[in-house]
Amino acid sequence: MRPLRIADAASVLGLQQEIQRSEESRYDHRLHGVLLVAQGLTCPEVARLLGDAPRSVEYWVHHYEREGLSGLTEGERSGRPGRLNEKQIQEINRVLRATPSDAGMRVNLWDGKTLSAWIGKTYGIQLGVRQCQRLFRQLDFRLRKPRPLLARADPARQKVHKKNSAD
Repeated sequence: MRPLRIADAASVLGLQQEIQRSEESRYDHRLHGVLLVAQGLTCPEVARLLGDAPRSVEYWVHHYEREGLSGLTEGERSGRPGRLNEKQIQEINRVLRATPSDAGMRVNLWDGKTLSAWIGKTYGIQLGVRQCQRLFRQLDFRLRKPRPLLARADPARQKVHKKNSAD
């Protein structure tokens, strides 16, 4: 019998991403890995087949041997604790709804650099520009830049070229 092949190599990446999307699919993935080890494959062989690190497969097997099927379920992922508390985040959200000059900054628009400086000045916490930009998205804040006005522009000539002029 001729082996089947998937023509689109990029679809393999899509399949791997699909496994990572839900807790149940990650559990099934680990379950398959342990089953393959139980059938005689080595951890590196299973890792190569499933696209995981050999050490991950070893962890799955050890967890299964210690705790049974419950050892393959997703555990708590605490991660690094946030540097800002909930009260501070609410205050930042309130401040972002006003202009930076209202908050004592010498600029007209909020951006990552300005927010980082304000947080440092207000709370003594140094956040990077990218962290502040993530905070914008978390708080559903959108940067709104005003349209530039040309110096000494003729309003009548501008109206002729304007896309949404009311003629």
